Amino acid sequence: MVRNLIKLEILKRVRSTSFARSAAIGVFVFFIGIFLLGYLFLFGLVLNSLVKNILEKDDAIHFINSCLLYFFLLELIYRYFIQQLPVISLGSFLHLPLAKSHIIHFLLGSSFISPLNIISLLVFGPFALMEIKPLFGVGPASIWLTAVVLTSWSIHWFILWFKQRFEDSLIGTLAVFTTLLISLGANYLGLYDLGAFFEPVFTFALESPVPVFLLLTLVILSYFLCFAFYRQNAYLEELSEREHLQFANKNLGFLSKFGLAGEMANLEWKLIIRHKKSRTYLMLCLIFLLYGLIFYNNPAYQSATGFSYSFIFVGTFITGIFMLQYGQLFLSWNSPVFDFYVHQKNGLKALVRGKYLLFTGISLMSFVLSIPYVYFGWDVLLIHLATFLFNIGVTMHLVIYLALWKPKPMDLNKGSMFNYEGMGLSQFLMFIPLVAAPYAVFLPFAFWFGDYAGLLAMSIVGLFGILIFRKVSTSVAEKVLENKYEISSAFRQEL
Repeated sequence: MVRNLIKLEILKRVRSTSFARSAAIGVFVFFIGIFLLGYLFLFGLVLNSLVKNILEKDDAIHFINSCLLYFFLLELIYRYFIQQLPVISLGSFLHLPLAKSHIIHFLLGSSFISPLNIISLLVFGPFALMEIKPLFGVGPASIWLTAVVLTSWSIHWFILWFKQRFEDSLIGTLAVFTTLLISLGANYLGLYDLGAFFEPVFTFALESPVPVFLLLTLVILSYFLCFAFYRQNAYLEELSEREHLQFANKNLGFLSKFGLAGEMANLEWKLIIRHKKSRTYLMLCLIFLLYGLIFYNNPAYQSATGFSYSFIFVGTFITGIFMLQYGQLFLSWNSPVFDFYVHQKNGLKALVRGKYLLFTGISLMSFVLSIPYVYFGWDVLLIHLATFLFNIGVTMHLVIYLALWKPKPMDLNKGSMFNYEGMGLSQFLMFIPLVAAPYAVFLPFAFWFGDYAGLLAMSIVGLFGILIFRKVSTSVAEKVLENKYEISSAFRQEL
């Protein structure tokens, strides 16, 4: 049966109309993956020297054991966003006369074939060979490495259960980030060190194989937890009904005050929280709110007079990352139902203005949430205010104008990682003028009149763009109307 299921998967991919493009993208992603895995292996080779020479730790093994927990928390993060759920083809098999348990075992087994499952081996394998083996021998080094790998594999099965259980809400993402931030924050403030608490587990693996048996039991239990949940919920009618109920009341009621454009913005919001790819872009706003911590407190970016000009770049991204990422696929998000808007009275105009409204609202939210950066100085707050106004008055219009150049269709049900549907040459080149535009206004005034004059110039230009907002948004809507048949024809192409 397994052979037949594999054959069906191969035939589905080969017979797809987009097989050639998917194969080309697959080859490209394969080489990128090999490249990244190679870097991880090189990192593993120098890990021992890094700990002893750079971090100046005398006992590298004890230090690594105390840091393993944070590595696994980091693994929890990247697996949550990168690891794909093995349920994409579930609906293709449930109606067949096959045992449901066999189908679930096949899907879960196929999900395990992933480069993510060898990252821990590449990073810590050289360390076990170069540092642990000379001191403790081959046996303890093998047991220690096995314990690390088994922990990573248990996370694999846990994430499959966790994502399927919480993916249709923001609870899962917030829980993952909260766990990591609390752990790192508590360690930084000296409240407690979770890594030191779990360090004896891996140290004990150097003395006894007991941790390996315990972790192997954990891997088996996590697998069957995942299996039981998938088997219990593997009903098409249950899945569709649950999705409908979960998103039935996800409204932003205050948007109705803005008329038809507000209703379209409300629909766009439902689209964002309903699909994993668009939700990822929304989560990037929260991630990039922490972007300033890399720059604002870093001595390398401090200036004796005024502030570092790189802060303009940081402020632009913190207050405008959503419109930059989500807006670059301005109409592609609506490609499956674009014909619906075409045939509605004022449908396209309302869609465009609704997107403007949503971009403005989320950018305003990002600016408000970034106000605590005033802790690093009033300069930072002024930079965020100037970049926010510039983003709303100028950058947003640039994003939308550039996104209207030959938009491409996309499938909203696919993940965001290594998925380039909807992306064209304009989307890749878009960031050049968007990053350069704030500096084009800021630098001349900063050079002649000072840094704060540059911020004032950015704010004035942004306010002017806000004043002519209606005229510019109408121009964009008219451009969409002018090219609606060409855009609609492009969106009807099969993915």
